[in-house]
Amino acid sequence: MSRNLLEPPETQLPENPEAQSALDAGTDPAEVAAQHPAFSAAWAALAQRALDSGEYIAAYAYARTGYHRGLDALRKAGWKGFGPVPWSHEPNRGVLRSIASLAKAARGIGETEEHDRCRQLLEDSDPASLEATGLA
Repeated sequence: MSRNLLEPPETQLPENPEAQSALDAGTDPAEVAAQHPAFSAAWAALAQRALDSGEYIAAYAYARTGYHRGLDALRKAGWKGFGPVPWSHEPNRGVLRSIASLAKAARGIGETEEHDRCRQLLEDSDPASLEATGLA
């Protein structure tokens, strides 16, 4: 696939096999987040659990943590605040899911502007993330 040379390169976060394996094995995401606080996927899982229970304030807090930890990781990986963050790269999904959960929680508490900003960030990062996270 050819890339627009004016567009920044894709940002791909490094893998965290220990944390991902723990989540995949069914370890409580709270335990994974406590052991790996920079691992956005654990925060996204906590946010999703809270959303599923209708606990929008808790979901917002978990998602916001995953969002900020994810932005830190993206910046460390060379992201400048814009450009592609592909959904197809598994380690990126934690931060993208955190952003989606933040959008959903924001909508749940009536924070429309936050919802719209997060949705736009996902669209700008990778439109496939909207479909994958249920925001399409």
